[in-house]
Amino acid sequence: MNNSEGQEADPNFLYQNAGGKKADTEIAFLSSVSHAEIRWRDEENELLLSVNHAIASIRDKRDFVQMIQRELKSYLLFSDIAISIFNLETGTYRVFLEYCEKTILHPDFNEIAFDEYPIADGLHNQILDSNAPVAFYIEEIRDPEMIHIEFLYQAGIKRVVGMRMEQNNQIIGAIVFLSENHSPFSQRQKNFIQRLSYHMTTAVSNIRGNEKIEQQLAEIKKYKELLEEEKLYLQEEVATGYSYHDIVGEGAEMRKVFQLLTQVSFANSTVLLLGETGTGKELIARAIHSASSRKDKLMVKVNCAALPASLIESELFGHERGSFTGATERRLGKFELANKGTLFLDEIGEMPLDLQVRLLRALQEKEIERVGGSTTIRVDVRVIAATNRDLQKEVSEGRFRHDLFYRLNVFPITLPPLRKHKEDIPSLAVHFLHKYARNNGKKISNISNKVMKELLAYNWPGNVRELEHLMERSVLMTTGDTIREMYLPKIGNVQTIIVDGINLKTHEQNERDHIIEVLNSCNGKIYGAGGAAEILNIKVGTLNSKIKKLGIKKGQIVFVASELNNNQTEGDDLFN
Repeated sequence: MNNSEGQEADPNFLYQNAGGKKADTEIAFLSSVSHAEIRWRDEENELLLSVNHAIASIRDKRDFVQMIQRELKSYLLFSDIAISIFNLETGTYRVFLEYCEKTILHPDFNEIAFDEYPIADGLHNQILDSNAPVAFYIEEIRDPEMIHIEFLYQAGIKRVVGMRMEQNNQIIGAIVFLSENHSPFSQRQKNFIQRLSYHMTTAVSNIRGNEKIEQQLAEIKKYKELLEEEKLYLQEEVATGYSYHDIVGEGAEMRKVFQLLTQVSFANSTVLLLGETGTGKELIARAIHSASSRKDKLMVKVNCAALPASLIESELFGHERGSFTGATERRLGKFELANKGTLFLDEIGEMPLDLQVRLLRALQEKEIERVGGSTTIRVDVRVIAATNRDLQKEVSEGRFRHDLFYRLNVFPITLPPLRKHKEDIPSLAVHFLHKYARNNGKKISNISNKVMKELLAYNWPGNVRELEHLMERSVLMTTGDTIREMYLPKIGNVQTIIVDGINLKTHEQNERDHIIEVLNSCNGKIYGAGGAAEILNIKVGTLNSKIKKLGIKKGQIVFVASELNNNQTEGDDLFN
């Protein structure tokens, strides 16, 4: 029988083929080796059993470090141990846990030890590619470009041995023992490290699982509180009675709006609200939501003009922890918060072009990804967008994507400026009067005829919002039961020439003022008996041309609406 290298000797074979004391000596030697091998194996098994028992109670890294120090330090004679977790997709790793006696003394320890490094650093790539432990002298793997390897050398590490960790046939990381001694790790120690790695993998998996559960529980608690607060706040807004029946306005223009609201409220179609600033787009959006099948869920508002461009994406889609500077916690975006409800995108025309692509995808695919995340999240959100910009012009000039415009422009509703439905001014003014008198504890119930004429004559560049604010101010300034003064801005931008302290108007300005005065005197009537054309002794066409040229608007004419309707002319449309 041949005894090849690495094969244990057979004592019976030696005894039968050799006589005398030499054979006895060899048999005794082999017997002692066998007993020592058994003793070492038993000690290792006992140590692994002790490690296994300890792992069962390990819940965090602190417990793990204590177990390493208690069970392994004396047997393996290492000074430091590092457990790394691989990210095979990016080809990088981070230190998950480090027990340090030697390297912690280095002044750059905190800065270097827990950073992200490439797996291909001369050490971890060889560990990754080997089924068995690999050992090095630190000089053998020094590389000027690998600052963390140089860090180990400068900290006084002489020898390194590492073994990869596998779980469910997947490589998750590596366990690395470091020693300040020149003496190499024995083959027996390497074999033990290989057996040990399976138990260490279990401990690491348990710790990571516990950390993930604790993190998720903390996030659930935090976001539950956050969502409850946001839900309460938003439901309070919704509960303020935003039904289109509560929107003030009975004129022809507003009746058109109400008709459109009735047609679209119960659908899930995207709505685009167009109109000047202050026309009540948010009020209309809330009315649509409150009349829809989603009324029991939230309507969440995002003002695209009020947020910095860098934050709109996070606000809409949310972000993962660490996805950018300052992202210390995961945050839900408004799309997730509005799930099963309505998302109101105010000032959509201000959205940056690069973000419009992501918004288009969210609308088309009904799914999003948080900033810094890789998980696709399905959302069921009805979108109502609003803008005071001319989106078609924005598209033609390259500031708004045409495909997003078409996706939003499914059901457009244009809200008229207040100057185009002045017949609603009296009811609006009374509505705001009662609102702010009640809020401020004042007994004001009337508006004088003089004030009402001023309200009807004003052009309202700020629309209904401006009217509301002026009524609030007037309520605060009024001492009796009737508003007799209205603090309106001066109408128009009259430019004058000052000569020796005297204001001199231009011929054009004088002509404009004269025509306005005549139109006021005849209640806006342009032609026929008693009409402005007859009083001015000019043709109707000439008067219409002058009105257009001089920029005279209907809002600058005090007249009774019903009288004008009974005396409409071909020139009346110039006031629209």
